[in-house]
Amino acid sequence: MVSSLSPSSFFPKFSDLTATGKAEQLLHERAAAAAQANFGNKVFVRGVVEVSNFCRQNCVYCGMRRDNRTLGRYRAGHEQIAEMLIHHCPASVRDINIQAGEDPVAVREVVLPLIKTLRRETNLGLSVCLGTLNKGAYNELQRAGASIYILKFETGETEHYRKMESPGTFSERISSIAYLASKGWNVSSGFIAGLPEQGPKEMLANFHLAAELPIEGCSVSPFVPGDETPLAKQKTANIELTLNCMAALRLMRPDWVIPAVSALNLAEPGAGYRRGLRTGANLVTINLTPTEMRGDYLLYKRDRFIMTEEIILKAVQSEGLETSSVGLAEHYRARKAQLAVA
Repeated sequence: MVSSLSPSSFFPKFSDLTATGKAEQLLHERAAAAAQANFGNKVFVRGVVEVSNFCRQNCVYCGMRRDNRTLGRYRAGHEQIAEMLIHHCPASVRDINIQAGEDPVAVREVVLPLIKTLRRETNLGLSVCLGTLNKGAYNELQRAGASIYILKFETGETEHYRKMESPGTFSERISSIAYLASKGWNVSSGFIAGLPEQGPKEMLANFHLAAELPIEGCSVSPFVPGDETPLAKQKTANIELTLNCMAALRLMRPDWVIPAVSALNLAEPGAGYRRGLRTGANLVTINLTPTEMRGDYLLYKRDRFIMTEEIILKAVQSEGLETSSVGLAEHYRARKAQLAVA
């Protein structure tokens, strides 16, 4: 698996993000070709476990926001999750992403012991998506054995970030991404396409920021109005905007890892996810959260689309792709070694 080591000369115009018809088709075909040239027909497969839905943040687009008093909160037991992943992890999964609301208690009581157990008992690559924490927590997670940190910038324009009540402050979020990268983490970020009050300026700001950040990958999630949020009555994002953004990211950075997110199937039921795989995505995620907890991990809607191993592998095969035998953490290690001798 070969990846380019520098950005391309491509940078999207707003007309690329709103392209339709033949222009859109060409954009997507170019993105798919760029992914094929860099990663072949292989896609990375990871599992995700959502270990806590407590959150101290109050983002207006997220159902786990602290002001949602209707949500039954939970923290998983690390022994239960460890047993499942050690003995029942799907064979296709090479990496595990441990995800939670911004919950320092869960980091201390669930995530850290889980990482230590998995590092001792398995060869799985370990990533975490835990929000903005203090430097001590980042360092402790890294020492325990995690190597990938997912910290989405959500929206790339400062004032829009404030209006959406995104986590902490914009500067804190960006500073955390820079700190994580400086300490040797492989950092992935991402943004939401189609948020309310997101015009051309705000959309293009996402790409300017992504291009400047020291990250290894970037996701695009379509805005899906959460049932129990202040934006519940807003419209779901246009799937074409989301896919065009994914294609633009791939053309901007052919070497990045770009996931197909499960919310694509909420934006376009039955087809959105496979279309993401046709648009340059090269990472799929199987949901391994215990069934009794899934309903309360409320990013969007309670009836969210759960990406099981069967659904994921069928989508990958249907698009003429194959699951990679190389894990994401392993890929990043090899890439850093390649960069060191370049």
